[in-house]
Amino acid sequence: MLKVSGLNVYYGESHILRDVDLSVPRGKMVCLIGRNGVGKTTLLKTIMGLLKPRSGTLTFADQNLNTLPTDKRARLGLGYVPQGREVIPRLTVKENLLLGLEARPQTVKNPTIPDEIFELFPVLKTMLSRMGGDLSGGQQQQLAIARALMGKPQLLLLDEPTEGIQPSIILEIENAVRRIIETTGISVLLVEQHLHFVRQADWYYAMQKGGIVASGNTSELSQEVIQRFLAV
Repeated sequence: MLKVSGLNVYYGESHILRDVDLSVPRGKMVCLIGRNGVGKTTLLKTIMGLLKPRSGTLTFADQNLNTLPTDKRARLGLGYVPQGREVIPRLTVKENLLLGLEARPQTVKNPTIPDEIFELFPVLKTMLSRMGGDLSGGQQQQLAIARALMGKPQLLLLDEPTEGIQPSIILEIENAVRRIIETTGISVLLVEQHLHFVRQADWYYAMQKGGIVASGNTSELSQEVIQRFLAV
C-alpha cells in the first residue's frame, strides 16, 4: 500500500529524516512511536506532500508520489488528520464534514453525510449545526477523523489523535479506528504516545534522531522499547 524508501528530509540545512524505510500493508494499522522532536510529524507531512524530500522515494498503491502535489495525493487516497486537528472553527460541524468531499476524485452531486460516519461517531449527529470551534477537544478530534473519512481514503494518516483528550474519548477513538480498518479495509499510519492505542496496531516502527531504529509486531513490544520510545 505505502512504501517509504531511503527518505531524507531537511529543514534548511538541518537533517531531520535520515534514510527512513517504512511500509504500511493494505488493511493494517502501523504505529510510529518515538519521543517528541524525532521526526514523526515531519514524516507524515512528507508523505502528504507538505514537505519535499531531498532524496528517497514514496510509493502509494504502486504509484510514485514524489512529484505529486498534496491535493492529488489526497485524491489518490491519502487521508490526513494533523496534530492539533485543524477543525475550521467558523464552519459548522456539517460544513466541516462536507469539506472532506474535496478529497474525492470526482465532484459529488447533492452531497450528504453517510450513516457510517454517525455510526462511528454518534455525537456528531447531534451537533451538525454547532460551530467547529465550540466543540470540546475530543469532539473536534472525532470531527477531524470523520472529515478525512468523507474523502474515502485508502490510507489514513493520524498524528497524535489522543493528545489532550480525556480517557473515555480516547477509548471511543481507538474503537472507531479499529472498526474503520475491520469494516472498510482502510490502512492506518498512526503517530501515537498512548500505550493502549499503540498496542491496537499490527506493527510498530520506533524513531530516534530522525531514523527508524526498531520495528516489530506490537504483540511483541517489549518494556525496554516502551521505556525508550514512549512518554509513559
